[in-house]
Amino acid sequence: MTSRFVVTGTDTGIGKTVFAAALTCALKGHYWKPVQSGLDEETDAETVARLGNVPAERILPEAYRLKTPASPHHAAALDDVTIEPGALELPALPHSLVIEGAGGVLVPLTSGILFADIFARWQAPVILCARTSLGTINHTLLSVEALQRRCVPIFGIAFMGKENAETQRIIIHMSGARELGRLEPTNPLTHDGLMAAFHRGFDVSVFRSSKS
Repeated sequence: MTSRFVVTGTDTGIGKTVFAAALTCALKGHYWKPVQSGLDEETDAETVARLGNVPAERILPEAYRLKTPASPHHAAALDDVTIEPGALELPALPHSLVIEGAGGVLVPLTSGILFADIFARWQAPVILCARTSLGTINHTLLSVEALQRRCVPIFGIAFMGKENAETQRIIIHMSGARELGRLEPTNPLTHDGLMAAFHRGFDVSVFRSSKS
């Protein structure tokens, strides 16, 4: 059974690429980052390939590769690139696919389109990665609300960081979303360490049993 998931976050830099790497590996799936902003350092696709031990043939090429590490709408303007939102269609694959957004739910793709608007058109289940640290309740509930207002299917919330039981509880209680698990910090961050933490924190069968 194949699954398609969109991995997004409440903010940038919260670990959604690390989570996407582990999920892609666990599903033996393909990975796609439609829009990559910032090319000077390791790209998200390269991080997924390294940490998830994902073969090159299972990494789909980005639709847009932008030089500047900024919001896609701004990076595209600096690069003199026109992003065509209608051209971003989910690939038809007979295999599981993990799609990673850019930054948070309401990051602008263009000056008139947000990533949440693209998610609404795709109608693929969204996994929302959320920190467990201070400030995450507000950011997570706002992100869930933004997705719900656009009728985006939310598969669940994946917490990132050290356990914070009350914070995790109130987010799930107030949002009504499913708690998928928690990815604990791993240092050093290696493929083996990541996958061990992922299997401790998540029930992989939950992802495998979803067909979208």
